[in-house]
Amino acid sequence: MKHKILLFILLLLGTSGVHADEPVRFSASAPSTVIIDKPFQLVYSVNATGKDLKVADLNNFEILAGPFESRSSSYQIVNGKTSSSISISYTYTLQAPKTGTFTIPSASIIVDGTKYTSNGLSIKVLPDDESSAAKANQKPQSGSTASSQSISNDNVFIRTSVSKANVYEQEGILITYKLYTLVDVVSVNNKKMPDFNGFLKQDMEQNQNKQFSYENYNGKNYGTVVLYQVLLYPQHDGEILIDKANFEAVIRVQNRTAVRSIFDDFFDSYTNVSKDIIAPATKIIVKALPLSGKPAGYNGTVGNFALNSTISSQQVKTNEAVTLKISISGSGNMKLIKNPELKFPDGFEVYDPKANNNFKTTTAGITGTKSVEFMFIPRHPGKYEIPSAEFSYFDTKDKTYKVLRTPTYKLNVLKGDGNESATVVSNYANKEDVKQLGKDIRYIVTDEIKLKKVDESIFGTTLAWLLYIVPILVSLILFILFRKNVKDNANVEFVKNKKANRIATKRLKLALKLLNEGKKDIFYEEVLKSVWTYLSDKLSIPVSNLNKTNVETELDKKGVTSETTQKVLQVLNTCEFARYAPNSGQQEMGNLYEETIEVISKLEETIKKL
Repeated sequence: MKHKILLFILLLLGTSGVHADEPVRFSASAPSTVIIDKPFQLVYSVNATGKDLKVADLNNFEILAGPFESRSSSYQIVNGKTSSSISISYTYTLQAPKTGTFTIPSASIIVDGTKYTSNGLSIKVLPDDESSAAKANQKPQSGSTASSQSISNDNVFIRTSVSKANVYEQEGILITYKLYTLVDVVSVNNKKMPDFNGFLKQDMEQNQNKQFSYENYNGKNYGTVVLYQVLLYPQHDGEILIDKANFEAVIRVQNRTAVRSIFDDFFDSYTNVSKDIIAPATKIIVKALPLSGKPAGYNGTVGNFALNSTISSQQVKTNEAVTLKISISGSGNMKLIKNPELKFPDGFEVYDPKANNNFKTTTAGITGTKSVEFMFIPRHPGKYEIPSAEFSYFDTKDKTYKVLRTPTYKLNVLKGDGNESATVVSNYANKEDVKQLGKDIRYIVTDEIKLKKVDESIFGTTLAWLLYIVPILVSLILFILFRKNVKDNANVEFVKNKKANRIATKRLKLALKLLNEGKKDIFYEEVLKSVWTYLSDKLSIPVSNLNKTNVETELDKKGVTSETTQKVLQVLNTCEFARYAPNSGQQEMGNLYEETIEVISKLEETIKKL
């Protein structure tokens, strides 16, 4: 009993020590869109024990219930290190009596004598469906009908929206495919996407955990989610047609029977049905870039940019390196930007420029900075001028061409200490003599050289003994290694353990091939087999007896960290439920492939050390 009390006190002390170093986070969350007179929840969360929670007046909302306090905590010891976490939430149930967009000001809470403030929220309140009253009075149809024909195109459809329908060549366009639904959609997959001929395409990275939000469209409140976004850059002028897109939706439908009892509501069954949804085609009008005012060095860049430059020093000595950095920042088709051209003075040793692209794809286009570093070394003294660099682009806002220039830099090169290390010949126009900057010729030795022949016997020397002993030692080592190899091969479990990683790698190569071919179901099946086979061989457990419980137990015995074990289980769960995941595409398959390789590598490193 005393030991239990002591252990409990140590746990409390360890928990308090961890919390002292963890920063306090206090945040507010609520849906971004709600429906009038429909309840929703406002939640304030803090990762520490607080008091005196103060919430601003919610004048535009009715408080139906709350605040309800709930808390959770965890404590773990990994490799002798303790860590713990706590989460406390305060939940209000609210209701909006009128439509519009309203803000909820920041709340405050006191933690250890310090006041912390949450973020504010903006909530859009949508009107109720125009057909909600009719739906309430409508009687359910009899019979068991669970088919895609019973789900109308008014209940679930996809809209194609473009950020701009009339653009210039190389001007970015955002195409968005958005799902609108009044039914329970389980998942949506891209069945056939347009070719986007006539455009350069840049896929937008989508959020893995997609959340539905409300949107009032044609008098109805639909659950909406963005399925796919792509950034397009037209390559020629004229009218370009973007074809229809074909999606396949899996919809959860409740089975209804003609004869019902009071127990039916407790035992309702559901069926998943598939429905093809066509996103409409759209047209883009592309205008040619104007010919008048086009700069001589223009290379097709369109957008809005700024040009900056810096030089490391404007006074150096000979043979000292100088760096000139030119940065182009802004938004547009930045991947077409070429390195600026600079003509350096004669007598400079110039290295190839080093370019660094820091681009980010957003809904507004590709934004970021392209930095180019020029490094050069002046080899003889004098005063020089580094000419300016030019960058031209078409400004989509002003609809004109613009030319940006860097400043001209004056460089004063002083004579360095010691001997110069090169010879520079100036051009003929300057009429300068050859300047000798270094001497690399050495005098030939002219003194008399006396040669003497030495004959020595090899027998009895250290080399002779090594020639006898080394082969004997090598033979002995090889004999021991072969004996050990024969003994190890006789151990079936040891052989399986040794070859586990190689077999898993072979299977994952096949999975990578399936990933590139877009074969979703076979890919997840192959990854699942790879992981189960590896665990069976590595843990010496038959596949038929493997389950997540004994895998977790055996990995813990092997000294595998709980974090790695959870990643193994996460990979298994992802493979098992992949067919039900919404919009499981190439990106998700690629992420799973990389996670599988990472977790097998970590297991291999940990178990090998034992």
